[in-house]
Amino acid sequence: MQARETRKMTQRRSVIAGLAALPLIGLLPRGMAFVQAAALGGDTLATASGDVTIHPIHHASLIIAWGDQVVYVDPVGGPSLYQDLPSPTAILITHAHGDHFDPPTLEGIVGDATILTTDQVLGKLPAGLKDKASAAANGDSVDFAGIKLEVVPAYNTTQDRLQYHPKGVGNGYILNIGDKRVYVAGDTEDIPEMRALTNIDMAFIPMNLPYTMDINHAADAIKAFKPKIVYPYHYQGTKVEDLPALVGDAAEVRLRDWYKES
Repeated sequence: MQARETRKMTQRRSVIAGLAALPLIGLLPRGMAFVQAAALGGDTLATASGDVTIHPIHHASLIIAWGDQVVYVDPVGGPSLYQDLPSPTAILITHAHGDHFDPPTLEGIVGDATILTTDQVLGKLPAGLKDKASAAANGDSVDFAGIKLEVVPAYNTTQDRLQYHPKGVGNGYILNIGDKRVYVAGDTEDIPEMRALTNIDMAFIPMNLPYTMDINHAADAIKAFKPKIVYPYHYQGTKVEDLPALVGDAAEVRLRDWYKES
């Protein structure tokens, strides 16, 4: 009898040990803060709502996570790129270009998340995704999936680039997280609406030609609206290591590798 009880206790300990060895993502509810911390690498930003984790994916795709929120921005590249990451609670799409919007990727990762995007993208979504999505326009302020968002313009101003991002079609987003404001610019040039932004704590700024702007115009914009922290993104082909010198003390520039070989 004692031997059987000993074997049962040993088996229970083995099961508990086995469970403890499993990945947290498989055991715990999606989006919990400590799951995010375990699964996401990246920089953090301290806010009144807790630390925000910034996790670059590739090019213009990134994850912004805090508390019980996991926000995917412009996820593309196929579902397998995200399989080891926490599932999204919300998805933001800035515009319809293929390096920002990919229906097969969205279908593979959306789960229970809701999607906020533009009218143009909403019209291109498959039925199953459209049921989970809504559109917002430049100038809107929305409470989306529990996140207070400001929708800001993103467009080209240079004559030979107007074809890429016409005014009023694409979105940028400002996420208000606790006492901090995080700006994701989308595909845009150095537009007046960007220069007029205030109290931005963190900004993701594109800088590549011909689709957005060159590094000098990006630096000029940064010096105008003075975000506390800047991440160059969507910068393929640009020598971003020159940006800190161009910006000077207008902002802290964080250079990260958005083009790692997988």
